Order: sequence, then structure tokens, then C-alpha cells
Amino acid sequence: MDSVDRKILNLLQVDASLTVKEIAGQIPLSVTPCWKRIQKLEAQGFIRARVALLDPEKVNANVTVFVAIKTDQHTMEWIDHFSRAVSDMPEVMEIYRMSGEIDYLLRVVVSSIEAYDRFYKNLVDRIELSNVTSSFAMEQMKYTTALPINVDDS
Repeated sequence: MDSVDRKILNLLQVDASLTVKEIAGQIPLSVTPCWKRIQKLEAQGFIRARVALLDPEKVNANVTVFVAIKTDQHTMEWIDHFSRAVSDMPEVMEIYRMSGEIDYLLRVVVSSIEAYDRFYKNLVDRIELSNVTSSFAMEQMKYTTALPINVDDS
């Protein structure tokens, strides 16, 4: 991957609806080579998907909760069960297995505190956990889906 590929990826991260012609004009590169590079980046897995980012307030999903989970279970069987149980819950946007004080961190998005309470009850009903701590986001100060890609790196 060269600097042209990184420029293409940066442009697509900001706006995946850009046409190939628009991307090529900003590189600068002609349309056909630009299209071939995009196809290659997709085939190689650099581009996993092109999605629309929705406004959380407009779709009534504007409460973000970070859920810290501790467990005394660490077998592969339990981890697989936990992963399946939590992945099936549509409110769970992200799941991380952590080092340190907590074992798992979830980012959960719901419409209200009452909706979170329903989510919580469903969570603890699905799987045995030692401790669940919930922190409600008061303000989103930065949000991006764009990964940091330095176009000048070789």
C-alpha cells in the first residue's frame, strides 16, 4: 500500500459516497486506475464495508452506556458463550476483551434509561457475571469512524 492508496482510504473514511471521479480528482489520478486501486483495496480487505452513519437522535438511539463487566469465568467455553450471547443483542455496538481491572467493556446504545434497564435485565439473564458497572455518557465530545492513516508513511 502506497501513499496514493492511503489517500484513497482517507477520502473514503470521510465520505464513502464519493464517486470514483471525485476521488480521482482529489488524488490526482485518472478514473480507471483509481477504480482499480479501490477494487484492490476492497479485495485485500482494507475496506471492510461502506455504510451510512445515522443520526442517533433521529432514530431514537441517543443514550450511550459503557458497560464494564467482570467475571470469574475464563474458560474458552464461557468466553464463546458470552460472545454469542452479547453479540446477539442489537443494543451492543462494540465488545472488547480487556486487560486490567475489568474483563469486558461494551458500548451499548439505547433510547432511554428504561430501555437500558431492560437491556441490563436481559444481559444478566443470559449469562452469569460477577460484576456489571454501567457508566452513562453525558456528552459526546468527539466521535469519528475514521482510523488514523498517515498518507506520508512509506
